[in-house]
Amino acid sequence: MNRLTELFDQTQQWLFESLVQPLLFHTGMSGVIEDAYDGTMWLLIGLLQITLLVVVFGTLQRAWPAEPVRDRQQIRIDFLYTLIHRLGLFRLILFFTTVPLWEVIVGQARIWGFSPWHLDELWPGVTDGAVASLLLYLVVFDAVEYFYHRAQHRFNWFWGLHSVHHSQRQMTMWSDNRNHLLDSLLRDVVLVVVAQLIGVKPGQFVLIVVLTQLVESFSHANVRMCFGKWGDRLLVSPKFHRFHHSLAYDESTAGPAKGHNFSVLFPIWDILFRTAKFDTGYVPTGVHDQQPEAGGRNYGRGFWAQQKLGIQRMLGSKTAGFNENR
Repeated sequence: MNRLTELFDQTQQWLFESLVQPLLFHTGMSGVIEDAYDGTMWLLIGLLQITLLVVVFGTLQRAWPAEPVRDRQQIRIDFLYTLIHRLGLFRLILFFTTVPLWEVIVGQARIWGFSPWHLDELWPGVTDGAVASLLLYLVVFDAVEYFYHRAQHRFNWFWGLHSVHHSQRQMTMWSDNRNHLLDSLLRDVVLVVVAQLIGVKPGQFVLIVVLTQLVESFSHANVRMCFGKWGDRLLVSPKFHRFHHSLAYDESTAGPAKGHNFSVLFPIWDILFRTAKFDTGYVPTGVHDQQPEAGGRNYGRGFWAQQKLGIQRMLGSKTAGFNENR
């Protein structure tokens, strides 16, 4: 493990000095070198993740597909979302939009005497165990993700954005990142705030993000696979999460959150709050009103169309994506 960490650090240093740093000096942006070094880390992590997805998850999709591939154009759109989110482009957007504001807020909080509450210090011995500490924070973040996900389905404006994710009817390992950019921004802000409040160390936060992303990519994969009766109750599987994307749910009306299997990593939250459903098949995916008999709503075939229609739905448009003669 130490050797792998050393190799990663050397590669990050080489990539930064060979490519990123000269580019910054050439464009007159040497003032952001420190942040750019962190960005190089996320770029390298993203490249490694994409390689793993292609080699391992892609092999599984070809060997045991849950459904035939019938819409490669939409898969390519999902791959574009993955590049945006995993190669640092989305984090670049965050840097120029929210980081300055966040630094002002954190700085003011410190002036007022705020200091992070280190959750792992509540249990003697946990701080000394890196793995135990990481698992503790994974569980906490997963609980936050569960309730955040329930809210995305509960409130109509929130569903207007989140439905971009659910509108994919050809789910693959790339579909995890098919999210409206504003939706991703809101989620990242929540996670960063939680990390600051409970004292997550930077290295732990990176590991939490990476592990969560890999599990989410696999749970969205076009793979006919589960972890068995008990395994599916410990970790979210492709079969378990696929049912969450079921085309059968009608999300078009107000009311309590509909559907099942909201958990991101650990199904325990669905079990505790009675939203778990394990006896499922490999169902068709999508949004209810995409079906012809429900209006045949269009959620956009291209990236920008999906972003535009998502904003219109968020703002309460009842006709966005429907035919004019409807």
